[in-house]
Amino acid sequence: MPPFSQSGPLSIAFSHNNHKFDKPNHHSSTNVVTIDVGGQLFQTTKQTLTLAGSNTLFSNLFNSYDQIPFIDRDPDLFSILLSVLRTGNFPSKAKSFDIQDIISEAEFYGIDHLLVQSHSNPSQFDAFNLEKSTILPLSGRDSPSVIATTPYGSVHVAHGSKITSFDWSLLRKSTILTPFTAIDSLLSLSSNVVAAGATDFSGLQVINLDMGSVVQSLNWENMTRSSSTVQAIGSSPEFLFTSFESGRRNSNSIMVYDINDGFRVVSEIARNEIFGADLDSAIPSTKLSWVSSLNLLMASGSHSGASGVSGNIKFLDIRSGDIVWEIKEKSDCFSDITVSDTLSAVFKIGVNSGDVSYIDFRHIDSDSSWNCLGDTKRTIKGKKEGFGCKIESHGNQVFCSKEGELEVWSEVFMGGSKNGKDERVFRKNVLGRTKDLGGNRVTNLGFSGNKMFVTRKDQQSVEVWESSRKGF
Repeated sequence: MPPFSQSGPLSIAFSHNNHKFDKPNHHSSTNVVTIDVGGQLFQTTKQTLTLAGSNTLFSNLFNSYDQIPFIDRDPDLFSILLSVLRTGNFPSKAKSFDIQDIISEAEFYGIDHLLVQSHSNPSQFDAFNLEKSTILPLSGRDSPSVIATTPYGSVHVAHGSKITSFDWSLLRKSTILTPFTAIDSLLSLSSNVVAAGATDFSGLQVINLDMGSVVQSLNWENMTRSSSTVQAIGSSPEFLFTSFESGRRNSNSIMVYDINDGFRVVSEIARNEIFGADLDSAIPSTKLSWVSSLNLLMASGSHSGASGVSGNIKFLDIRSGDIVWEIKEKSDCFSDITVSDTLSAVFKIGVNSGDVSYIDFRHIDSDSSWNCLGDTKRTIKGKKEGFGCKIESHGNQVFCSKEGELEVWSEVFMGGSKNGKDERVFRKNVLGRTKDLGGNRVTNLGFSGNKMFVTRKDQQSVEVWESSRKGF
């Protein structure tokens, strides 16, 4: 018998899982649909089945109203998929099954796209309940240099000259070789296409991971006509941003490309030609972040010299190329920096103090001074407490690494005013269970769906952190 067929109409009532069902009625006037899967009967509504989409097996169930459709498949797995359709989330009983079996079953019914969304639902991300759940091993001796996440749980990892990709289930992985010796910047453009660059390799490379090859190379033409190395990559829904520096390190610029038009050059902004000892111009942007609420690009970079670490943070209008705001860093320059649309602020870790501080960009015109989130630490002369620390924003939280430990900052109070500004209070929590604490220094933080990805110095693997009450 084929996996999908029609069984004869039933003339008596029947029960399933202690629930009595009425006599099946497949007339077009009823909203209830009865399905026989592997000898077990299920009842649901047309609206629920419609959520599967038009190009799925479920769409055929509406074509017959006088007979109960029979599907020769596992009823236990079907009940999980039906729960996904009803609620958008996995039921707790799914933990008893092999995820690969559920994936195969979802592919049969044509609803694997819904499985992806359910398994990596961003609403399931709970910052205060994260714990290390899985270790993803990498082949070879190289530690991860940079990671790039996609919206629904998959991640691409650059290690040495290779890029290893894990799919949304984290069970399937593939590795390709690239033309790089090492990759310093990586950005996901789709599930199978990334943009990659390096500080010692000319041009931004657009790589198709399924093909394992470069499909397009983007270069910046500088005045000295030397190579153009990539210092940072960023994106908005429409544009790809790339920070270039000339091979002679005497000029730098940010190129804006149209993602939806074959990476056509839209504009060039923040171009600097370096003359003499103009240190500020010599600093290329090493981090690019799109701030959608402001419609501005945040570009930041720092430089270590005899007088210490200095840097700048610029908010750029990509249409005009104008610098809307600029923050110059001198006394306690950022070790790392991030921006949060949700919290309307830019956050940094001070390289000297290790303090986490913020500037509310709603008041940046009148006050661009940093506000420490916790108690200000006493800076020890010559010691850089924040060196190598990482900071990233995700949702309503800001995540930081201090050596091998991870912490999360959340806003708990905003009200009243102080010196004409809203007073904001943030609270810190250390992430993970006791066994998760410590380890080698964190080198990358990334977020996707309901997961956080972490890499560490000298570790040939990627840690997956999930909320303890979710997932498999």
